[in-house]
Amino acid sequence: MQCRFDSWQCIQRVLTELKPFVELAEKLGRLAVQLVAGGLGVKTVKVSYASSRAPDDLDTRLLRAMITKGLIEPISSVFVNLVNADYTAKQRGLRITEERIILDGSPENPLESIQVQIANVESKFASAMSETGEIRVEGQVKDGIPYLSKVGSFDVDVSLEGSIILCRQVDQPGMIGKVGNILGDENVNVSFMSVGRIAPRKQAVMAIGVDEPPSKEALKKIGDVPAIEEFVFLKL
Repeated sequence: MQCRFDSWQCIQRVLTELKPFVELAEKLGRLAVQLVAGGLGVKTVKVSYASSRAPDDLDTRLLRAMITKGLIEPISSVFVNLVNADYTAKQRGLRITEERIILDGSPENPLESIQVQIANVESKFASAMSETGEIRVEGQVKDGIPYLSKVGSFDVDVSLEGSIILCRQVDQPGMIGKVGNILGDENVNVSFMSVGRIAPRKQAVMAIGVDEPPSKEALKKIGDVPAIEEFVFLKL
């Protein structure tokens, strides 16, 4: 549904329909920018919306604003909202392009997924890079809760509540228990844990949702687990 944002009735309709995806959009932006090495060199971002609706029946301006908010606020003192999002992005040289991926199925649900890609940067977590060299994160809304569904080329399934630890590891028995025990010893509560892998006994990415930030000592212990090749803590 496209309409003028100076119409309060229109704003209310868009907010009601897209409310579950607003939090997802901001958190995907926050995740993506924290995966950038250095964080300050983000200039080119592509957002893909997968939906069964026709392009002119999906107003994405609010979602774009929230993604912009997520990309900018963690690395600056600027407060971003619907009114100033496009202007703030332009002032910082941030170019955001959008594409719609049209799916078959019922148009009752406005969106199936949102994907955020950052190009021309290096990542502090190499597994977040796509086959074409961009940082890529993708998410969905399930039962009103935002979920991370893809990191780079790895499928995961972790709630975007609290914060996340991502680990790239060699897929082998006992890895979930080892990391879980380290966090448990630090009294860090694990809310979700998901492993995405290319094939059995090959590389895998473990996504761990935590309710509290782990200590530096706990993160070091995770990094010292022999099968873990890299890890990153992402604050939401």
